[in-house]
Amino acid sequence: MSAASEAKDFLSSYDGKKVRIMEVCGTHTHEIFKDGIRQILSPQIDLISGPGCPVCVTPADFIDEAVMLALEKNCTITTFGDLVRVPGSEKSLADARADGAKVKVVYAPQDAVKYAELHPDEEVVFLSVGFETTVPSECLAVQQAIEKGLKNFSLLTANKTMPEAYLAMKDATDAFLYPGHVHAIIGTSVCEKLRDEYGISGVCAGFTPSELLVALALEVKGLSRGEPFFINAYPRVVREEGSPKAVALTEKYMEPVDVLWRGIGEIKNSGLALREEYSDFDARKKYALPHITGRDNPACRCGEVLQGKCTSEECPLFGKACTPEHPVGACMVSSEGACSAFYLYGRH
Repeated sequence: MSAASEAKDFLSSYDGKKVRIMEVCGTHTHEIFKDGIRQILSPQIDLISGPGCPVCVTPADFIDEAVMLALEKNCTITTFGDLVRVPGSEKSLADARADGAKVKVVYAPQDAVKYAELHPDEEVVFLSVGFETTVPSECLAVQQAIEKGLKNFSLLTANKTMPEAYLAMKDATDAFLYPGHVHAIIGTSVCEKLRDEYGISGVCAGFTPSELLVALALEVKGLSRGEPFFINAYPRVVREEGSPKAVALTEKYMEPVDVLWRGIGEIKNSGLALREEYSDFDARKKYALPHITGRDNPACRCGEVLQGKCTSEECPLFGKACTPEHPVGACMVSSEGACSAFYLYGRH
């Protein structure tokens, strides 16, 4: 019998103490749903969808800033597609585009640099959203803009990092299913520190059905022993040292800052912003953006979903006023969002 088959049998027949496991990563959430893993789990195993979708945790303030840059500062906004329909306080970027703003979907920040190079008469802003996995490519974009002598390219940053978020969410779960791609960059030492200093447990997992089954079985077995633990169940990709080159590139261009997470609030040193020496590429400073306090739709429970306080299906808007075609909250917009996963797979 394969390790995955043994893990599946164990997870379906487990009858020990009830355990809560937070799958931090939005891709994990979708894969677990799509692969039918939730359906085979013992009732004693609760999976909680956490704040690991970068679009979902991006607050309305950021969308409002992007809309202001597009409509009032006449900037060309370049962005990943998921952000276009995320609601701001009053408008989404899709609404701004309907009002005449230039909003272009790109597949990498380097595409935005290329666009800026080809359109020197336009002020091009890339919306820099994501965790440790995407930050190095955004830093490379700034490096390329410097090398090309571009004066019309900048970043509007909303980048976030996971270590402080783990601490902020520790009481919402018994153990974390750590995102393999994040720890491929930052390594595993942070997980060991969380175990040793804070008693936080978790398993670093890959993304295939067999990898997820094995990782979840390791979580439940570890929790049954009653001692804090960390296991790297994704050793073919994740190393203890992570990616030193990617970390060094990030540290060269970015520095930690306190940032707001949708639904969670401000988490100290959990964000990244361009260092002062690269302020010419910081859109907030370049265009003197005022401080904006965004407003979320009060009926949307996206913030509670991100904290593990409720499931998507417990939101009164879910599947009714809020669908992928007409999203009210960011968790339904994003392809990595928990509400999107529940809508696509959980109802069936």
